[in-house]
Amino acid sequence: QVQLVESGGGMVQAGGSLRLSCAVSGSIFRFNALGWYRQAPGKQRELIAAITQGGSTNYLESVKGRFTISRDSAKNTVYLQMISLKPEDTGVYYCNAVPYTAAWGQGTQVTVSS
Repeated sequence: QVQLVESGGGMVQAGGSLRLSCAVSGSIFRFNALGWYRQAPGKQRELIAAITQGGSTNYLESVKGRFTISRDSAKNTVYLQMISLKPEDTGVYYCNAVPYTAAWGQGTQVTVSS
């Protein structure tokens, strides 16, 4: 059973930055793609960034140019660098495969104040 452990969230003011980390049990290359998902208050969880085995990346339009997904295969870790944060980025951030599996972690809370 794969385990995914997210970390790095916190409270920041609008315009601030955070870097999220996702530690994956086992090799990240067993997944065709890994992604970061966000669940904003009162909304459904949505995929916001993804990275394929080949290193291609895709982003939700609202985070393009502000968020960057990357990986460190030696550490089996996926990152999400977030800059120019906005209050609407507030939510719980999760990592999972793309398409997602049942193995959700606990997520990490990001709160952006105006």
